[in-house]
Amino acid sequence: MTQTPSHQTPLQMWKTLARKRLLQVGDGRFLVVENHTLQLPDGQVIADWPWLVTPAFVNVVVETEEKKFLCFRQAKYAIDSLSLAVVGGYLEEGEDPLEAARRELLEETGYQADVWIPLGSYVVDGNRGNGRAHLYLARGAHWVQPPDADDLEEQEVLLLSRAELAQALRQGEFKVLPWATAVSLALLHLATEESPLGGTPAD
Repeated sequence: MTQTPSHQTPLQMWKTLARKRLLQVGDGRFLVVENHTLQLPDGQVIADWPWLVTPAFVNVVVETEEKKFLCFRQAKYAIDSLSLAVVGGYLEEGEDPLEAARRELLEETGYQADVWIPLGSYVVDGNRGNGRAHLYLARGAHWVQPPDADDLEEQEVLLLSRAELAQALRQGEFKVLPWATAVSLALLHLATEESPLGGTPAD
């Protein structure tokens, strides 16, 4: 990575001077719209900066003991066709992201996993907030009980090979950005684990 020359002025963060709630949907759990007043490093003030407050969530790429990847095929309101999906859901108030990931895996699939690999925590929209995604790869997953999910969508459970998962990703079958991101990072982790010096791993 190229270093910034020492004579350059260090980058500075923007400052929040004020925030005002404009809209709350229901009890505010799923969406609050705010207006922020910001100050830029050069002193410029922006009086109208929309900001979206939505809950943090987890997405989990699940590899079973049999080296299959557990996915769903489902409909989502914002998508005009069916999509492949990974395990996921919102954090409860005060809940640790990893505990939320474990809970969602058990509730949605009836599986538990022995190994949990964090794939990172990411702000969804760099300008407007819109929640934070906590992504995981769960390995060695095994079935322990019937699922107890409260999802509104009808869905079909699929068990894909690693090659099938990669092909589905390349073909755009994961149509929600955090899902595609989680699958991409999981496949990258597995490839790096197998070929840490940059070789080409086998599927």
